[in-house]
Amino acid sequence: MAQDLILALDQGTTSTRAILFDRAGQALCEASRPLRQSYPADGWVEHDGEEIYAACVAVLREATEKSGRLADVAAIGVTNQRETVVVWDRKTGRPIHPAIVWQDRRTAEVCAKLKADGHEPRVAEVTGLLLDPYFSATKIAWILDKVPGARKRAEAGELLAGTMDCWVIWRLTGGAVHATDATNASRTLLFDIAAQAWSPEMLSLFDVPAALLPKVLDCVDDYGAAGAEVLGRPVPIRGVAGDQQAALMGQGCVAPGQMKATYGTGCFMLLNTGEDRCVSGSRLLTTVAARVNGKATYALEGSIFVAGAAIQWLGEGLGVTGGPRAAEALARAAKPDHGVVVVPAFTGLGAPWWDANARGGIFGLTRDAGLPEIAAATFDSCALQSRDLIEAMRADAPSAFGDAAQMRIDGGMSRSAWFSQRLADLTGIAVRRASYQETTALGAALFAGVGAGLYASVEEAAEVSPAAETLTPSIAAHAREAAYARWLDAAPRVRL
Repeated sequence: MAQDLILALDQGTTSTRAILFDRAGQALCEASRPLRQSYPADGWVEHDGEEIYAACVAVLREATEKSGRLADVAAIGVTNQRETVVVWDRKTGRPIHPAIVWQDRRTAEVCAKLKADGHEPRVAEVTGLLLDPYFSATKIAWILDKVPGARKRAEAGELLAGTMDCWVIWRLTGGAVHATDATNASRTLLFDIAAQAWSPEMLSLFDVPAALLPKVLDCVDDYGAAGAEVLGRPVPIRGVAGDQQAALMGQGCVAPGQMKATYGTGCFMLLNTGEDRCVSGSRLLTTVAARVNGKATYALEGSIFVAGAAIQWLGEGLGVTGGPRAAEALARAAKPDHGVVVVPAFTGLGAPWWDANARGGIFGLTRDAGLPEIAAATFDSCALQSRDLIEAMRADAPSAFGDAAQMRIDGGMSRSAWFSQRLADLTGIAVRRASYQETTALGAALFAGVGAGLYASVEEAAEVSPAAETLTPSIAAHAREAAYARWLDAAPRVRL
């Protein structure tokens, strides 16, 4: 039988999923397991590394058993929640501490001190990132400092560290491969994105021993094989990328100027800038979009902390029952030109504001404003925050951001045709809404498909991106600009 199927392993923040794709990018079957999160202290978020690995094995087995086509699987592609890290014992394979999740804020004071000491400009120059506990370096250092004897053991080479792709691959290969890919490495604050190597300068600054760290490979590369004990026969692992970069691939954004946004709990927007390692003047992040055949391409990235979570707030905070569809129906009933602005800074403002201390606010209330107007303004806040990111990207990369700019979208909120149209209206650019939502898993599968020889190149694989509906702006420019002006007036007011 022809080996023409690809198995994607998507290790996310709240669940672990495996999806089996054919060469045309069609999902044949899938399996998933929820992931328990723990909150041992204010601002702390942890995962159990052993639970994650067990879930990975379970979903890989279930997906292949459902299909009955294990013999046809050419390769595995892995994608993962970025920045989350685990440190484990090289000999026993046991984590020495729970994994610290990307959302965790326990190292905020460390980052603030480094920033106060003037290190951020150099950190941004080398890594493309800002000083924030979001990234991995301070998490690793915290574990080494808080677990008795860990730092000494790390320096002696007895411990290993990695993001979740690295941890899962090490376990799947029986400890034979300790490797990550360039996209995940670029999210650690330890990787020189120009030199494409771990930075001795950053390792020293963050006090992370080099002996801990994995080898950095391409997104299309040889990551060994999941052992026969996992699936019944060895299956090569041939593709790896962090979740947002995998979604960029899954949306077919492999050329400069192509852009995608994923609307989930928050929103991550990436603009492919090709070989141009664009330095942001708007406090966006510069990150590795992909590395293939040793050649890195880059992206500008902006994050919105609260997108879909704002719609959840309508239910949990304001008592709108019936879920997102009911919230949308309420919003569609709002009076036109109501003038209400919601700034959903429940956990601070993301790019380009980067203000963790900001808190939410509602502006422009009048006696005839009610829940419909607040609901409409809440949906609009997701589009207006997206406009913030688009304007920042336009300023940072005018050559990549052409007049024919188009934003490819996926994620839960993109299932709404009404919201997708509102997004086009308020950003002023065309929106391409994917018909298939699991673009992260698809991207991992496509990278692995290139590695397995099912596609001749990344460009050929990108043609497999899902069918989509394109929506163009339908409101007058003056109405769009008035709405954005109200947003720009309201957003700074929530900064404490």
